[in-house]
Amino acid sequence: MKAGHKILLAGAVIAIAAAAVYHGIFSVPFVFDDFNAVTLNPTIRHLWPPGEALRTPQGTGSGTDGRPLANLSLAINYAIGGLNPAGYHAFSLIVHVLTALTLFGVLRRTLRWSALPPMRSAAAPMNVGTQGPELFSAFAIALLWTVHPLQTEAVTTVVHRTELLVSLFYLLTLYCFIRGVEATEGHRGWLVLSVLACFFGMASKEVMVSAPLIVFLYDRTFAAGTFREAWRRRRGWYLGLAGTWALLVVLRVATPGRGATGGFGQGMSPWDYALTQCRAIVHYLRLSFWPNRLVLDYGNGVDRHVGEILPQGLFLILLLAGTVIALRRKPALGFAGACFFAILGPSSSFVPLTTQTMAEHRMYLPLAAVIAVVVCGLQAAAAELGAKSRVVPLGIAVLALATVSLGFTTVARNHDYRNAVALWTDTVNKVPDNPRPHDNLADALLEAGRVPEAVSQYEAALHIDPNDAQAHYNLGGVLLDAGRLNEAIGEYQAAVRDAPSFSWAHDNLGTALVRAGRLPEALAQYAAAVQADPEHAQSRFNLANLLVRAGHLNDAIEQYQAAVRLAPDMTAARFNLAIALTQAGRSREAIAQYQILLRSNPAEAQARANLERLLASP
Repeated sequence: MKAGHKILLAGAVIAIAAAAVYHGIFSVPFVFDDFNAVTLNPTIRHLWPPGEALRTPQGTGSGTDGRPLANLSLAINYAIGGLNPAGYHAFSLIVHVLTALTLFGVLRRTLRWSALPPMRSAAAPMNVGTQGPELFSAFAIALLWTVHPLQTEAVTTVVHRTELLVSLFYLLTLYCFIRGVEATEGHRGWLVLSVLACFFGMASKEVMVSAPLIVFLYDRTFAAGTFREAWRRRRGWYLGLAGTWALLVVLRVATPGRGATGGFGQGMSPWDYALTQCRAIVHYLRLSFWPNRLVLDYGNGVDRHVGEILPQGLFLILLLAGTVIALRRKPALGFAGACFFAILGPSSSFVPLTTQTMAEHRMYLPLAAVIAVVVCGLQAAAAELGAKSRVVPLGIAVLALATVSLGFTTVARNHDYRNAVALWTDTVNKVPDNPRPHDNLADALLEAGRVPEAVSQYEAALHIDPNDAQAHYNLGGVLLDAGRLNEAIGEYQAAVRDAPSFSWAHDNLGTALVRAGRLPEALAQYAAAVQADPEHAQSRFNLANLLVRAGHLNDAIEQYQAAVRLAPDMTAARFNLAIALTQAGRSREAIAQYQILLRSNPAEAQARANLERLLASP
């Protein structure tokens, strides 16, 4: 079979394998952080003009804060299928396949280059036709990476398309560079595409920050031979790559702390976070080799003393030292180690991510480096022990066994995602001391109508962490629905005490206080909700209603106007705005609001009657 046909066949097998192990995700509902990123994200409701989607949510802690390309992709999904999860999962699977194929392309060229001396001529094209062990190794690495169970969190949860997109653009940056170096002097369009891919990656997730440095290291390792030579040949192009960091700086400044979920000044010291990452990274490596206990939410636990992570810390120091030594003595191996640490670095070093100190989706792209080292190491060992002609046939048998084993494990893991109750029950069983899975399990049980079990899980969360504002908030909602008004008010008060910027808690506390007839206190809570989240349309609507009752008509009109600006489809807000404008003697404006409302809701009889009355007035 010709080399080109082999490459096409390998790519087809990778794509089919991805579809096979992820065929069940189309029925998976939104889970965990998907709600903030999708269902509660107002910036994805309108695709055109794209300015709103590219602006991304601000200060919500959503996974798309400061990641405009990922947010825009969600807006495209919303425009096509609304809130049907199937379309979002289809997009994630497509990106996963494209990333796997790009990885395959990078590997099959790199493995050929690694067997040759660095290119000494800047203009000489490289023959990268791969066959035999090199092609097989690239295929094996990409296939195992595609079906590995550790990838399920990134692929199956919608919010982590940020990880998928940044990984795709990271690899495209490298792939286009390789193609650009292979090309002659007159065909350097690939290098321009490489800079463009790097720019898009910066707009997807902060992990991309290391890409220019990794490409520079790749050039030194496989193409130019030295950093000096790489810089001499492609100085202008490297300046272009470095220029994409400006976008990342702008996005970080625009979303400081990413909604109080990451960065400095969030209540966790860099040193404590770094200690915690020693345990996390070693755990990721264990899961790479034995993915038997995958967890969606590890929580925000922190290791604060060196003694707690001493074995893991020593292991990582040795691994880092080995990487540094290998960069000089075995550059290809050192490059793989450098990729592993450089890609994990932004989320697993000193910069705290306070809401999740450990998360499996962070291993999405770094896993490729681990698998590459293992596959190439086994191939080299097999070649040393026997005839080279038997390496590929033996490798095919081992690869088939590993692929089937990993694939079945991935299918089983995706089965855990089939519904929220199953997923969070699995998580609670694996990390019982983490309050958040108890919280989410309670939400799922409540959605399923299993109220007593839900209350039990909320109480379990509060037993673990009495200051868990989310659990207080959720329990308050159950008590409010059950008519236990004073208890609900107490839970909401605890929630806003523990999280003063929790806008929904302020809003619901205001609603409970209204039911209790405590209107001045309710007014203060609605105002606090608006202050905590100025884009919370429901809070502005509730505040406006209470301002009308308090006789502050002009202030109420201002809040109604803000509500309909934020949520143009909020019929009740527009109707109440029209009434308030009428009461204020602003009939012309009221007529305009009724007309807007009736264009989208022609069956609104009361709005039509009010409009006809206004039009008939002298």
